[in-house]
Amino acid sequence: MLVSAVADMLQAGPVPNPAPIAPPGLERPITTILGWGKWGVIVAGVAGLLICGAQMAIGRKNRSSFAADGASGIPWVLGGLSLAATASGIVGMFLR
Repeated sequence: MLVSAVADMLQAGPVPNPAPIAPPGLERPITTILGWGKWGVIVAGVAGLLICGAQMAIGRKNRSSFAADGASGIPWVLGGLSLAATASGIVGMFLR
């Protein structure tokens, strides 16, 4: 039974793998939306780092847990920015 299933799989034709093509007329709107998304990520990253820095500065005076929260937020902000920066490469890797 298993041999028969493997033989059927091997006899099947290759799976088509067409190249990704944008629908006609959507190239410019998609590029605009992706540009807005990149801009939003940059703004969110700068705001996140500023908030973390403010928490660390405020927590410096007798609020060590507030400063620690700010310091522990920095890797999360940088991780989010790294993920956003490599998003197209990650998606492209899985769609090949």
